[in-house]
Amino acid sequence: MRSSRVIIAAGAAVALVISLPTSASAASGPPDQQVWSNQLAAPFSLAVDGQRVLVADGGTGTIGQLQPDGSVAPVVQGVPGLAGLATRGAWMAYGSTVSEDPTQEESPILESGLNIRTPGGDTIYADLHAYEEEHNSDGDNAYGITDPESCVASFPGATYTGLIDSHAYSVASYQGGWLVADAGANAIMKVTDSGQISTLAVLPPVPVTITPQVAGLLGGLPGCALGGTFYSEPVPTGVAIGQGGAIYVSTLPGFPGMFASKGAVWKIDSATGAATQLASGFSQSTSIAVSGDSIYIAELAGAGVSVLKGEEVSSYAALPGALSVATAPNGTVWAATMASEAGPGTIVSISNGKVKVQGHVNR
Repeated sequence: MRSSRVIIAAGAAVALVISLPTSASAASGPPDQQVWSNQLAAPFSLAVDGQRVLVADGGTGTIGQLQPDGSVAPVVQGVPGLAGLATRGAWMAYGSTVSEDPTQEESPILESGLNIRTPGGDTIYADLHAYEEEHNSDGDNAYGITDPESCVASFPGATYTGLIDSHAYSVASYQGGWLVADAGANAIMKVTDSGQISTLAVLPPVPVTITPQVAGLLGGLPGCALGGTFYSEPVPTGVAIGQGGAIYVSTLPGFPGMFASKGAVWKIDSATGAATQLASGFSQSTSIAVSGDSIYIAELAGAGVSVLKGEEVSSYAALPGALSVATAPNGTVWAATMASEAGPGTIVSISNGKVKVQGHVNR
């Protein structure tokens, strides 16, 4: 289940509008929101390095740098299926995906990988799709209605194991290399600067109770299936590094979990790959960022940006259509929203103090 395909199609269809930064009232609590740009289509990822703010717009295939006047200066253009962006000093890494028909959610993916741009300007391509064809990372996961006693257990396609699929969706710098949340493989991949790939963790299937609503989504299951469990694909959509190198992941489960507020935050054991769920109940969580002991989650279909501290989840900023989130070293939270019929996508800063951005572009 590649939940981002529909988002890409919607974002690409929106006309872009340019405007200067404007202020917006805070959603709740003391931080102020400032809208810096509203010329985005599908800003799947933000990368913040000091005062440099980069955005990966999957709707236009452009990596751009936010300017003080609200414009976005292109840095890399023409990237198919752009999603995921991270930097490490003069290094940059971003995901790209090629499908037969990008406007169709279930169109077969032909290519997907991580593009690693070196300080010298060369680009190394880590072929995640080829790696997935060889390893099928979630091949041991069972999805669907797996209970052999279920009245629908014998239905064609009621149960299936992980498919060969790859979609590089989110990227983070990690230990001199990169981590990729692969939304197709349902796994977190570790990639070296030279392009070598290994599987760090495979996310577990997500249980969804079969209610009358879920039964309808699944095509009208008989009443005897109610109360049973459907296991959705986890679909990792965000990966971020916290204190001490801790690895955090957001998931937006595949059908029908994406409609049941089953989005979650996980912590990954870097030694074993084990995934521990920290919180759930998010409405289409599409991105994650960490600052100190706070974990920020962008909820595309929820109230905006939420924050997880310890075991408590609360609303942080009301931003309908929140698609990506990132944090700056000084604690400023940056978020981007998805373009919709209501207007183009935006880049927003959320901070208690004055925020500045770097205008100089290093290409």
